Formats: sequence, C-alpha cells, structure tokens
Amino acid sequence: MKKYNIAIILALIAAVIYAQKQPLDFIAVNAQNTGSTLQQAYQQRLSDIQVEDEGVVIKLLPDDLKGSRHQRFILKLAQGQTVLIAHNIDLADRIAGLKKGDRVEFNGEYEWNSRGGVIHWTHHDPAGRHSDGWLKHQGKTYQ
Repeated sequence: MKKYNIAIILALIAAVIYAQKQPLDFIAVNAQNTGSTLQQAYQQRLSDIQVEDEGVVIKLLPDDLKGSRHQRFILKLAQGQTVLIAHNIDLADRIAGLKKGDRVEFNGEYEWNSRGGVIHWTHHDPAGRHSDGWLKHQGKTYQ
C-alpha cells in the first residue's frame, strides 16, 4: 500500500511541475486588450504568455549569434512600456531595412524581465508544439 501512495504522490508532483512549465493560453487578440495585458504581465512578473501588439522601433541591437541566431530590437508600445524583440532568423526571414522609428506589429511569447520584457517565438514552430508567432513590417509578414 505504501508503494502505491508514493507512486501517486510522485505522479501528482510531476503533473504540477509539468503544468507550471506550460505556456498560458493565448490571452490577447488586439492591441487595445494586449497593451493592458502586457502591462499586467510586466507588473506581475508573468511569463509564457502569447501576446499580440505593435510598437515603434527605438533601438536596433546587434544580432544574437549564440545558439540560434536572433535579430534583436527594442519597441516602445503605446502605453510606454518597452519590449525587446528576439526574432529567430534561423527559422524566419530577418526584417530587412528595419530602422529606428519604424512601426512593427508582433505576435509572440512574452517573457518578463526588469527592463520591460522580451518577445520571442515570433516565427512558426517547425515541430508544431508551440503557437506560431509573426512580425509585420511595412505590409510584409515574417514568420
């Protein structure tokens, strides 16, 4: 009987750990709703939230070349929050000609950090296990 109880306890612990690592359901579907969602996520230090919004490029950063390559830039959102976009250019095309002041729409996964957060998964998932994200710039979609 004790072995049976220990197995149940271990299964419950594994289920809780697994659930904590799963992304939250898709929360936002438009910029008005998402702006407040992103603010709440930042204030509450939440991560793994699929979001959609838009912002203006305020800074272009060098590509991150460690592991998967990522095009990186910082957007300022309408509510004043800034987010780092980390766009995987091994899985999707880079945004060519991106410059400061350009408007970029995005759909991706939000990860909290003290500087406003990071948006990643802005591309398709070749394995089909994650929601597909995208970036839109000057009428072209990158995914």
